[in-house]
Formats: sequence, C-alpha cells, structure tokens
Amino acid sequence: METALTRLVGIRHPIVQTGMGWVAGPRLVSAAANAGALGILGSATMTADRLREAIREVKSRTDAPFGVNLRADASDAGDRVRILIEEGVRVASFALAPSAELIAELKEAGVVVIPSIGARRHAEKVAAWGADAVIVQGGEGGGHTGEVATTVLLPQVVDAVRIPVVAAGGFFDGRGLVAALAYGAAGIAMGTRFLLTSDSTVPDAVKARYLAATVRDVTVTTAVDGLPHRMLRTDLVAALERSGRARTLLHALRRAAGFRKLSGLSRRQLLRDGLALKHGKELSWSQVLLAANTPMLLKSAMVDGRTDLGVMASGQVAGVIEDLPSSAELVEAIMKEAERILESLGSLRSVR
Repeated sequence: METALTRLVGIRHPIVQTGMGWVAGPRLVSAAANAGALGILGSATMTADRLREAIREVKSRTDAPFGVNLRADASDAGDRVRILIEEGVRVASFALAPSAELIAELKEAGVVVIPSIGARRHAEKVAAWGADAVIVQGGEGGGHTGEVATTVLLPQVVDAVRIPVVAAGGFFDGRGLVAALAYGAAGIAMGTRFLLTSDSTVPDAVKARYLAATVRDVTVTTAVDGLPHRMLRTDLVAALERSGRARTLLHALRRAAGFRKLSGLSRRQLLRDGLALKHGKELSWSQVLLAANTPMLLKSAMVDGRTDLGVMASGQVAGVIEDLPSSAELVEAIMKEAERILESLGSLRSVR
C-alpha cells in the first residue's frame, strides 16, 4: 500500500512503531523494520554512546529504513543529532517540537524529520520550520498525552498542513488504518500494540498485566510527574495519588539521582534539561523533579519487571488487545484486514 508516508521514508507499509523509552530497542525496531513498517529507536533513556551502539545493532539486523526518537529539549540534543547523521539514520522523530536549527541541520544531511505533536498549532509551527511529516497523537495514546481525541485532532491537522500526517492514539488493527486514511492521514503509528508483541523485550509478567487490562484499567494521572500521563492503573499509581507532596518528592529525588547515574548525565546537564522542560510550561520546580523521576519508574516495570515498583505507560487500546504476535504477523494482519475493508468499500460503491 503506497502512501505519502511510504514514499517519504521508503517503507513497504504505512505503519510506524513509535520510539518508546526502555521498550523500543534494537530487537523490536529491527523486527518492525523487517516487517515493512518504520521502526523507531527510543533514545531518551540511552546514553549517547549506547545510542550509537543501538543504531549499529539495528543496522546489523536489517537493511530497511528506521528512525531514532530524540528529546528536542535535551542538553545534548545537538550531539545526538550528529550521531544520527554520522550513522546514516533515515528518520529523526521528536517527542517535543525540535528547533528550526535542528530541523535544518538534519534536513541538510538528508535525514527525514518527523516530530510528534498534540495540537494543530504545533503541527503548523514545525511544518513552517521545514518538518517533512508529523505524527499526531490524540488523547487515547499512551504516555504523556493531551485531552483531544484522535478523531477530532487528526482532521484538524490534516486540514492545517500540507505535509504527510501520521495518526497515533487508539490504533491496533486494519480497521484503524482504513479509518485514518479516510481522515486524510498517510499512515498510523502504534506504541502499545508493538509493545505487546513477541519481539518486545518487556518482561512476560508485565505483558500479562497489559493483556489482562480492560479499557477501564487504563487511566490518566498527574501523580507520577505532574503532567497528564496515560498508564495502567495499579496499586502504585493509586498510592502515588494518595501520597502527600513531601513524601512523593522524597521518592522522586531518590529516583532522579538514580537516573542521573544510569544516564551518565552530570548534575549540571540534569539541571539544564529540567530548565528546558520547564520552559514554555507552567511547571513548578517540584513538577520538574517529578518529571526527572519518570524514567526510573518506567524502567522498574519495562526492564526489571517490577510492576509493584514501576509504572506502565499505556494507550487505551491495551484494553482490547488479547494476543502477542510477532511484529511480522502483526503488520501482515493489519495490512490484510485493511485491504479486505477497502475492497468491500469499493464493492459497496459499485453497487450504489
């Protein structure tokens, strides 16, 4: 199926596996790429050296195009952009809008730039700065999320920009792909659905928690880092919501220190990242500290398998997913279902 997205990045199918921290590592990304989708490495939780190693590991596993997700507000964003360019990565994606300067540097090197956005005005801004496409995440999506549903946000953005738009938030099958195409999107992006594949390195016990969840078990909370964050409701989330601010901040401080050690960031770099996160948002310093706490809470579950000590970011689709296919099986099933639906719609038109 050829769309503006497949032509732009050279993939076979208009499907993107999103760059989830601690989840989207070389094994999952290469499996998604080999299946014909666009796999994206989640680099926010990697050191710069580990990022280079991960890129090379993906390239050893696949000849297909893939991307890397970057934090535009990270203090070493420029260094990471240069790693992408030096290693010949095809696509750079961003969770926050990159600067016009970063976009220009990447585009000059032939890298396709695809920021993720959650509002029409953000799409308009990055399009004006030269972004090649945008991923539009509606409120159904996992992790940090907004309030506007994909079905409302997507057509707004499609109408506002003249670059390919990829729909994210609430997608898991061929029906969703056809719906997104009908809205004018050039493809779909999925996080939770790829997390729940056999290629994902997330521990089996954690995957079982996702599979057991109903739609009502996926919640949005600000208790983890002070920002709206969609995740599975667990005893830990409930406890964080009940905790007093002093106790919550004490735990956050300890975990933030742990992330600093794991990531190799100096205290000065961590402070600069906090300032960047605070910029443009009405966040208190306590909220910035809580945000620094999030990577370690995610690692506890996604890497260590401690669902009692960690959090599990999740889209609402976790409540309707019941299996763990390989990435190849997943992509094939989505494309076959989409083709059947498109054929049936064509038949319906001919009857009329």
